[in-house]
Amino acid sequence: MGYETLLYDLDGPVLTVTLNRPDKLNAYTGVMGTELADAFRRADQDDAVRVVIVTGAGRGFCAGADISGGAAAFDPASPDSVAFQADGQPRQPGGGFVEAIMACRKPSIAAINGAAVGIGATLTLPMDIRIAADGARIGFIFARRGLVPEAGSAWFLPRLVGLSTALRWCLTGSLLSAAEARDGGLVSEVTAPEQLLARARAIALEIAENTAPVSVALTRQLLWRFSGEPDPIGLLAIDSELSTTLGAGPDVREGVSAFLEKRPPRFPGRVSTDMPDLYPWWDEAGQPRPV
Repeated sequence: MGYETLLYDLDGPVLTVTLNRPDKLNAYTGVMGTELADAFRRADQDDAVRVVIVTGAGRGFCAGADISGGAAAFDPASPDSVAFQADGQPRQPGGGFVEAIMACRKPSIAAINGAAVGIGATLTLPMDIRIAADGARIGFIFARRGLVPEAGSAWFLPRLVGLSTALRWCLTGSLLSAAEARDGGLVSEVTAPEQLLARARAIALEIAENTAPVSVALTRQLLWRFSGEPDPIGLLAIDSELSTTLGAGPDVREGVSAFLEKRPPRFPGRVSTDMPDLYPWWDEAGQPRPV
């Protein structure tokens, strides 16, 4: 299917999703949110996709919500509100792009090529790796617009950069340079603008060519879901069972054989058919099920 606000380009095992409103610096709309969620759900179901890169067309990544219609852009009573999905209905829990990115069994990389402000910054937070072009600006500017951080960012941001840094960035609403974002731990590296996508693809291929799809899908959920727990007790029950199940499976046999034979691995497991019975180990509310 085609998209109104996105480009969807699968090249080998790497899917590049490009926010595609360059004349508006890729400003976010309800349509974009709905399409971004759909793109990640498609990627989740497609075994050909190993890694998703998200970037912006033109000179910006995403300049925040499209406020060209004025202050009503944030009013849920307005038909043009970015708080609404494309069908004009209020956004429902579980139906947005944050949930789609988090639930996706493929890792994602944000290649921030320019301004990433407001929701343009927060939409990168559920992604697993963020890199930025030198000259990019990132801002959690909600308090400067009379809003609060949205898209779950008050949960994500402190986990990525620590509470003290998250508070300073959100309370001031100031724009950060790419170097400041790197030093604060939000992005892992800064590249020259012309090298950004090549670097993102190199990271994606390192994942795609060396790791097992099922292992990666499980690993990102383990890290995201247990990193904020006060102790490792719940995790120990889960990772022990997963290790036992995977240890007797074909991916581990292939991984060990490839290492001993000094060749690239050819993992047979696919996320569409070979996720262990324990997955998911949480219910619809995100709470752990009994193990």
